[in-house]
Amino acid sequence: MRSFDTWLSQFRDSISSYDYYIDFPKVVANAKTWKTELHMLNSLIGSSDIENDFRLLLAKYPQILHVIPILLAKRESEIYAKDDDGGGLYRFDVPSQTVDEYCVFMRKTGLFDLIAKHLVNNLYDYVVGVETGLDSNGRKNRGGHQMEDIIP
Repeated sequence: MRSFDTWLSQFRDSISSYDYYIDFPKVVANAKTWKTELHMLNSLIGSSDIENDFRLLLAKYPQILHVIPILLAKRESEIYAKDDDGGGLYRFDVPSQTVDEYCVFMRKTGLFDLIAKHLVNNLYDYVVGVETGLDSNGRKNRGGHQMEDIIP
C-alpha cells in the first residue's frame, strides 16, 4: 500500500520552466510581421485630423489595413461589429469596404482615439504588448507539454 504522505512529499512546488510564461521569440516574430505597416500608422499618432490623415494614408498604403485586427488583439482578418446604427463584417485582408466604412470602424472601436489622443507612443511596441497578452493564453498548451515531460 502506498503512503499518502510519501506520495505528497514528492510533489514539486511547480513544473513551470522559465520558458513557460511567454514565448518571446514567437511574440517578436509575430510583431515583426507588421512592423512596416505599424510604423506607417505611427505617423497618425497625435493627429489633429485623424480621419482625413487616415484616409490619405490608406489611399497611398492600403496594406495598413492588415494590421488593424491585431490592434484589437484579433488574429482573424475578418471582424464582425454592430451597434444600434447597424453593423457588418469588415475585411482587412483585402479592401472590401469603403474608406468611410473603415473610418466608422476605427472611430467606433476606439482606435482613432487610441492613436489621435496619443494614448500610445509607438504602435509596434503596443503590438508587442498585445502579442505578449495573446501568447499568455498559450500557457495551457505549454503547461500540458511540461506535464508530459515529467511523467515517466
